Amino acid sequence: MSETKRLLLIDGHSMAFRAFYALPAENFSTTGGQHTNAIYGFLSMLSSILDDEQPDHVAVAFDVGRKTFRTEMFPEYKAQREAAPPEFKGQVGILDEVLQALGITTLSVENYEADDIIATLTTAAHEGDYEILIVTGDRDYLQLVDDHTTVLYPMRGVSKLHRFTPAAVEEKYGLSPQQYPDFAALRGDPSDNLPNIPGVGEKTATKWIVNYGSLDELIEHADDIKGKAGNNFRERIEQVRMNRKLTQMITDMELEVGPDELQLRPASVAEVSARFDDLEFGSNLRERILAVLPTDGSEPEENVVELADVVVDDDALDAWLPERRADGLALYVVGNAVPGGGDALALGIVDKQRHAVIREFSELSAAEDKALGEWLASEDPKYLHEAKATIHMLAARGLELHGIAHDTALAAYLLRPGQRGYSLTDVYQRHLQRQLTEPDGQMSLMGETSLSDSAAAVLELAEELTRQLQDIDSFELYRDLELPLATILARMEATGIAVDVSVLEEQLETFTSQVAEVEQHARELVDAPDLNLSSPKQLQEVLFNTLGLPKTKKTKTGYSTAAKEIESLAAKNPHPFLDDLLAHREYQKMKSTLEGLIKTVRDDGRIHTTFNQTVTSTGRLSSTDPNLQNIPVRTDAGKKIRSAFVVGEGFETLLTADYSQIEMRVMAHLSEDPGLIEAYRDGEDLHNYVGSRVFDVPIDEVTPELRRRVKAMSYGLVYGLSAFGLSAQLNISPGEAKEIMESYFERFGGVKKYLDEVVEKARQDGYTSTLFGRRRYLPELTSDNRVARENAERAALNAPIQGTAADIIKVAMIRVDHAFREKDLASRVLLQVHDELVVEVAEGEREEVQEIIEREMDQAISLRVPLEVSAGVGKNWESAAH
Repeated sequence: MSETKRLLLIDGHSMAFRAFYALPAENFSTTGGQHTNAIYGFLSMLSSILDDEQPDHVAVAFDVGRKTFRTEMFPEYKAQREAAPPEFKGQVGILDEVLQALGITTLSVENYEADDIIATLTTAAHEGDYEILIVTGDRDYLQLVDDHTTVLYPMRGVSKLHRFTPAAVEEKYGLSPQQYPDFAALRGDPSDNLPNIPGVGEKTATKWIVNYGSLDELIEHADDIKGKAGNNFRERIEQVRMNRKLTQMITDMELEVGPDELQLRPASVAEVSARFDDLEFGSNLRERILAVLPTDGSEPEENVVELADVVVDDDALDAWLPERRADGLALYVVGNAVPGGGDALALGIVDKQRHAVIREFSELSAAEDKALGEWLASEDPKYLHEAKATIHMLAARGLELHGIAHDTALAAYLLRPGQRGYSLTDVYQRHLQRQLTEPDGQMSLMGETSLSDSAAAVLELAEELTRQLQDIDSFELYRDLELPLATILARMEATGIAVDVSVLEEQLETFTSQVAEVEQHARELVDAPDLNLSSPKQLQEVLFNTLGLPKTKKTKTGYSTAAKEIESLAAKNPHPFLDDLLAHREYQKMKSTLEGLIKTVRDDGRIHTTFNQTVTSTGRLSSTDPNLQNIPVRTDAGKKIRSAFVVGEGFETLLTADYSQIEMRVMAHLSEDPGLIEAYRDGEDLHNYVGSRVFDVPIDEVTPELRRRVKAMSYGLVYGLSAFGLSAQLNISPGEAKEIMESYFERFGGVKKYLDEVVEKARQDGYTSTLFGRRRYLPELTSDNRVARENAERAALNAPIQGTAADIIKVAMIRVDHAFREKDLASRVLLQVHDELVVEVAEGEREEVQEIIEREMDQAISLRVPLEVSAGVGKNWESAAH
């Protein structure tokens, strides 16, 4: 007897839609604006099913379009369905390509639906001794269920699937799978726009089919059915017959392949990795899916040295290091990297001849310890991956690290900004198309070979990534900006900033009580003592039923209660409940911020945030654990939080310095607009100057409202703001917003010309570039998907300006650090938040520090307009504001 084979058939559109609604679209998109939530959710589901079910034959069927033979028979078929959300469009085509790279067959046929393809394959598979699994969110497939065929139907999102066997269908519907389409024809189907029979619901339909056995028999005995329901049925028999025809799946289509040709092909690891990188998915999903599929092994290119060639020497470190250190060595350390803490457990070092040594720190001899410390502290070149983390791990052992010649994570980031991960395994796969097993941080030299392999991989990558950076003229940006900055950031993280916890705790108490008060008041307004203001379901009931407010954007679970929707609702339909709801959210957010800050204060009384160099696609630094960039600048609450960040013991004061209107100055430089350049050179207040030109009034007659409008538009243009967006922001009509923009462009034509040209140039080149040569790739600029294309166009407007501003502050940090060291000052930079530096000033150094900061920030770049640096001092971050 032949062995039973397992065939997995997936209704692609059905499950992609399910995935789309299961994951928020706003959380899944490339930096260029292509939404990816349907693709990510589908692939995540696929990896779980493949792991659980272990099929050897797989196919995914897709619909081609709305027109099929069914719409020819019945034009109203599915006619009520709204067009797919714009965020969904484009995702199915990409998913199809990814599946093919995974070695999975995809099928679609003009004029037919996916269910016809799957029904045909299921029927054919019955002759070939297959066990068949069908994954779908369409209950019409239940007609295919039998002893060899099970339908896996999603009960929640795409993660929980219910198994419909013949017994399960019977238990759920009281019908056999063969009777299900008869029942569906009687019941009608609003999702397919198939009319129902008035007075005949699911219970009646089930009873009739059970009593008569089939729809044909029921129609044969139509005259026997009593009452109004019977009359309604007899009047609509032809429609019921049509419903039944439309529900019946085609089982004998001509397909190019049969079940036997659906065997899983080896997935192309290199192509899958490239696809996942383009979609900016992390390595976790890639590893999960490749782990349950056969792969092609992705053999390395001939000119790449095999890691197997690495020779691990037994020499003592104090004998091995001296004769090799001058030529440059790759260093790979494992352990726990925590700013101001952590530990290093083991290391691997590899020379350019691929000779390696591996050591656990706990087993180093005194002579080895001394030799290692001297080498690490020297300026001899060292090649690393994630140098900043390595500095922290070594510092925990009392070791200093200097001479960083390469950081392959930073190099990879400059080559492909916007990726979700830059782990060594990711970067090695991305740039050398090879797989690497990175050692575990919790190890007892169990990974001897992987430690040496990791160090050798760093060496190979340093060579290859250098070449790639030189090819795109970005090597100087890497060498002169990002590399030295890593050491400075490590020092800032290790230093941290002092915090007065009592100020934070007092404020937390205030916000905790405000959250409770506003919630209580909101409950009283709508007479709902148990109302949970954080529950979307309960809010929908109160807003749209109890209060009868206009409906917001429709979602799968009702009407949206997202912040943007509620703010818009409150602006157009003022109501005290909405005021309470918005206040509750603001207080809750501040409460969470304060709890996070208090939790992260270390034993030294300081907060040690982590500055991320490889997270944003524009080049800006981000801050995590805790995020110090999301503390509001202008609100009273934000000011109070900043007042808790204080000067540390032994230091005189905090000094803050920032750039005034840096992005608008970069815009003036890049656009070469004579009006903007004149305003800045003459030292005019930019927004008053622009307001006077746009609204054709003298500068001293620019009212605060006119200034607010111009300011919103000036900054909005940098982010691709439309007239519609401006109207929403300023709460004015789209027509009025359009007039303001037209007036602006009429008087500042250079800006309009620049904005048009920068997008077009990016479309031709495929990327934007800052004044320092930092690239941002935007393949979505040529996408057929309008949403993705428009998002990419906004990114193309913004990236050169925001990216240049980010580069300028980084240059300033390096110059300031160099000047402090040259003068041997004890003062130190603690934070960089947006365009601001926060410095802890040592006793007696205030004047010199302020002079250095203002000079070095001012000289970070020479633009067509002057930079303006503002500085202030105080005992805490807020009082040092200026």
